[in-house]
Amino acid sequence: MVSSYLSLAQLDVPAQLVSDELAKLENYLSSHPLPAVRWQYQIPELGEGGACSLFGYLQDEPFRLTDFLQQDQQTSHKLAQLQLIVDYVVAQTNVDWYGIYQSTATPEGEQLLKLAYFGAPSRPLFPLTEAFAAGSNNVQVALSSRGRVINNVEQYLAKGGEYYTCDPKVKSEACLPLFDSENRCVGIVDGEAFNNDFFNQQILALLIACCIKIPHFLV
Repeated sequence: MVSSYLSLAQLDVPAQLVSDELAKLENYLSSHPLPAVRWQYQIPELGEGGACSLFGYLQDEPFRLTDFLQQDQQTSHKLAQLQLIVDYVVAQTNVDWYGIYQSTATPEGEQLLKLAYFGAPSRPLFPLTEAFAAGSNNVQVALSSRGRVINNVEQYLAKGGEYYTCDPKVKSEACLPLFDSENRCVGIVDGEAFNNDFFNQQILALLIACCIKIPHFLV
């Protein structure tokens, strides 16, 4: 399971480190109460053409997950499990932003839908198109099924790398794919930090452990 994920996502992290983190995560999930589900959340205004978020400017109306998901007991339970994983990641790593996205069919086409997160308000949907992938790590990872770790965003941009900037304080980002039982990419997780070189092997192992567990709770 661990080796398969590392191979599919093309990530170079010791498998034993991931296995150890997976055991810690499963122990946490079995011993902590589920948090409340956030069925709606504030989101930024979008720039011209909806290409980027205007950081610091929020839309008046909150984004509602109920526009895309059935608000029933089963879905509520799964979303609570996902939020518990988010809470665990934040508590263990002090990451500044972390979110879980699922590939979802919408009237505008297939998009990444943000199901649970911690941090500043951010875009709720990312179109799963090659055009949007040109400037979005989230979409690029979802389409390629390969993880991306950028531990110095400024340096990455200076070298001509494409990057979707939401919060200008972000210095490091790790975006990792989620796979279903047939090894299809069905979503991503995204972690952001306000420090360079944040995503070391230990933190990546924890994030990968979460990626192995998360698909059980996707809706």
